[in-house]
Amino acid sequence: MSDQAFEPGTPLDDVEAQDITRMIPHRYPFLLVDRVTGITAFERAVGIKGVTLNEPFFQGHFPGDPIMPGVLIIEAMAQTAAVLTVASRARAGEGDSVYFMAIDDARFRQPVRPGVLLELEVVKERQKLGIWRFSGKARIGGTLVAETKFTAKVLDA
Repeated sequence: MSDQAFEPGTPLDDVEAQDITRMIPHRYPFLLVDRVTGITAFERAVGIKGVTLNEPFFQGHFPGDPIMPGVLIIEAMAQTAAVLTVASRARAGEGDSVYFMAIDDARFRQPVRPGVLLELEVVKERQKLGIWRFSGKARIGGTLVAETKFTAKVLDA
């Protein structure tokens, strides 16, 4: 299958939790995106993560003052980008793998605590020879809580 399965800019259907698990290998407790919406092929997507007190990382980060680790916010952005990549290539379930390669310019603006809906917007900045470069922003109710740039490698099945 061609790397250009959809024309860039084509709106794609939302991806629900059960479909996410067919697209990326992550599973509980490391699946950090519940739904992906607003997908525009080869351009952007918004992941949704309901952050609850039941998240296993809150047991130790930090007892009595639970805060979602920043690295997991970035991982949630990366998982959203992986769904965008696989959905754009129309290769769901065909074994493509998306690997995180680099993180740049990560900034954490506000803590993420239990009881919020985390919105994870990823935008593809460029792509060449299986290397995809993204910018990511995490928001709660429209307020920016984290942002970064990251690179991923797509390996065909």
